[in-house]
Amino acid sequence: MSRKLLDLWVGIFVALGLAGVLFLALKVGNLSAGNFADTYQVTAKFANIGGLKVRAPVKSAGVVVGRVVDIHFDAKDYEAVVTFSINERYHFPKDTFALILTAGLLGEQYVGLDPGGDEKMLQGGDVIAQTQSAVVLESLISQFMFNKASEGPSE
Repeated sequence: MSRKLLDLWVGIFVALGLAGVLFLALKVGNLSAGNFADTYQVTAKFANIGGLKVRAPVKSAGVVVGRVVDIHFDAKDYEAVVTFSINERYHFPKDTFALILTAGLLGEQYVGLDPGGDEKMLQGGDVIAQTQSAVVLESLISQFMFNKASEGPSE
């Protein structure tokens, strides 16, 4: 094998390796799911969003129906405002309940939508009024410890 041919094969192998690493990085970072479908945006306010991040999935019945597109703090109400886009083919009633859930015990956080029974459907720009904030593991542990400490010594 000539030196030029060997260099060509090494270059191809390195390029394929870099493409593989790039693909895995995008997959892990949840950035490879390019979604060009039509969507509508809905907003919800939460007292605590925990570790929710932009591009986190929005799920209903375990199916990804959208993504979180913006998170900001409302200084007037002291709440986190989460804006998410929902795929146009999925329609939810106006009285849908938005929850921040965790995948597994210590997994990523996502927005869960629990549909209500209203006949009117959410439209772009609507605000979901019924929300449940994230369960923060540290606060649960501190509540448990505080309750145990207030009981006093066991006899």
